[in-house]
Amino acid sequence: MVFEIEREIGGRKLRIETGRMARQACGAVVVQYGGTVILATVVDAPPRENIDFFPLIVDYREKGYAAGLIFGGRFFKREGRPTEKEITTMRAIDRPVRPLWPKSYDNEVLISIIVLSADKENDPDVPAMVGASAALWVSHLPFQGPIATVRVGLLGEEFVLNPTQEQRKESSLDLIVTGKKDGVVMIEGGAKEIPEDKVIDAVEFALPAVQEMVEMQLELAEKVGVVRDEIPPPDKSLSEKLAGELERAKEALQTPTKFGRRDALRALKDELKEKLGAGEDAPSEKEIKHALQELEAKALRSLAVEGKRADGRSHDEVRQISCEVGFLPWTHGSALFTRGETQALVVTTLGTVSDRQYIETLEGESILRFLLHYNFPSFSVGEVKMPRGPSRREIGHGRLALRAMEPVLPPPEEFPYTIRVVSDVLESNGSSSMASVCGATLCLMDSGVPIKDPVAGVAMGLIKEGEEHYILSDILGDEDHYGDMDFKAAGTQHGVTAVQLDVKIPGISTDAMRKTLHQAREARMTILKTMLEVLPRPRAEIPDYAPKIVQLKVPVDKIGRVIGETLTGRFDRARVVGSTDLTHHGGHFPAPGGRGSAGQQWARDNDRKMIELIESMSAEQIIPQAQANNSACGAGAIAAAITACSQMGATRGICLEYTNSYEIVHALYPDEADGPGGRPAGSADAGLRLKGSFSPSPPSRAS
Repeated sequence: MVFEIEREIGGRKLRIETGRMARQACGAVVVQYGGTVILATVVDAPPRENIDFFPLIVDYREKGYAAGLIFGGRFFKREGRPTEKEITTMRAIDRPVRPLWPKSYDNEVLISIIVLSADKENDPDVPAMVGASAALWVSHLPFQGPIATVRVGLLGEEFVLNPTQEQRKESSLDLIVTGKKDGVVMIEGGAKEIPEDKVIDAVEFALPAVQEMVEMQLELAEKVGVVRDEIPPPDKSLSEKLAGELERAKEALQTPTKFGRRDALRALKDELKEKLGAGEDAPSEKEIKHALQELEAKALRSLAVEGKRADGRSHDEVRQISCEVGFLPWTHGSALFTRGETQALVVTTLGTVSDRQYIETLEGESILRFLLHYNFPSFSVGEVKMPRGPSRREIGHGRLALRAMEPVLPPPEEFPYTIRVVSDVLESNGSSSMASVCGATLCLMDSGVPIKDPVAGVAMGLIKEGEEHYILSDILGDEDHYGDMDFKAAGTQHGVTAVQLDVKIPGISTDAMRKTLHQAREARMTILKTMLEVLPRPRAEIPDYAPKIVQLKVPVDKIGRVIGETLTGRFDRARVVGSTDLTHHGGHFPAPGGRGSAGQQWARDNDRKMIELIESMSAEQIIPQAQANNSACGAGAIAAAITACSQMGATRGICLEYTNSYEIVHALYPDEADGPGGRPAGSADAGLRLKGSFSPSPPSRAS
């Protein structure tokens, strides 16, 4: 039998249906919002032997057919590994669902969501999150929900519920809010430097719609007649036996360093494990492990209530910070950010238009000019693990840091570079993603990127005992693990740019969230002051060995003369489709030394020589040279300018990009410069060659 329920949410109909599709799953629903349709299913299996965690798996996939698209290149047309968008959606589903289960429940659970139809107006991620909860709630599984999700935008001063894709482009806030009937369980989003109070106002705006969708799921389950599994509460007798060891656990927890604390707790646990494991009625190893973890959690929480923390700080105190910049000689920008026992090495690389990343999505093709990649090697926490590709966590943390930095980047018309930032976490004891944000600010300024404002981030924690809330600034790994909340907040001195909240209790009030964000702002200001003491503003120029870009406007009626008639007919005016890349014939020959060396001064002089030459030539002057020297290519002014530069000894690399606004972008690569310390400018290998689909034969070595 088919059961359905329908309400209007945010001006569009939300419809949840069960009983028509995927009937062999434990629970399955179809959710439709506007023209976007998703199928969410859930299945379970008996627990694996000796498992000591909850094996929940979330899988979310966007099918190309949902938007009438065929993904892939020429040789592969099938959906493959999940995209970053799919992975971040999986995490956004997993994080609020995972805490809402009985502590003793360890069955394997798989939540699978497939996008069946995408109207390119309503992002399928929000219906997917609602569908995951609804599928669990109509199943027999002991899920302690339901929960629901909405997106909030901010157009001018007006909040918008579930903004369309077009509205999101103009919105100064993109916030996902997930909640239960009585509180918030997850938020995540980015903002364009909006005040902390405005973020909480957005959450309060979202809650009535969240509660209405929760009511829909309750009503649907009542129609279906769900009988939920009953899970007996865990046995507390073992924990009660350990109650007398609380003071010893608190003493061990207050050991100053991470590994010292670990060793002190391990010695105590080994002693208690030996006592508990003796006798015929000894509990299992799994039961002992859970009891010892509970003892450690009680000790940490008890310290917080007393106004203490494991490392001796007060509740609102930030760990000691040190920053270094510009210490890697041949990178475009580098920073080493250390906060307590968390350390991130963050490096910036500047590229040209051709370095941008193209992505296939259900909304069509998108282009990224800013990339931020986060890596978390196992040595950062003293562990041995097989190095593999980026994990879901690494991708999620990278996206969070990227979201924090995007609002302060210069627009492409002012700074046309492609920017890639890589954060390698070298040590971790809490909040490595926020350390990556701080390091990203420093290395971007070190590379000369004119960011609008420096950004810093901090992770906040919460201990809730009864009606009392104890908010902790700059949390340690143990405080994250045993606490009730992980609230990451990043922003500038003017406002918030990114937030991510996860809770491990049934819900948190907006009052507690507001207090947390205000305390986070104070911590952020402390961190920013320390960062700006090291590098107070972006450097005036980008490094000498980074690509140099000069944009030249070309009148529409002269474009054929400049790029040549042969090329003119081949370019798609809608987007950049190709480039002519000129490099040394025979390899790279870097100039010597670092910033300010004689070789780099020669490179700067050579840059000016080439740019002045190209700018001084009119199309009428260049075309005859092009016909004489590059008639096979038909590249017009470009080929002639290159030939003229080569004849003058300016044997540098140039990359020319063609855009729909008829701009020519020249990217000069000084790391390929000849001159002092390198190959003599007039040597036999000083010729240039064209590379790419429109290239003539390379000039001879003697040319």
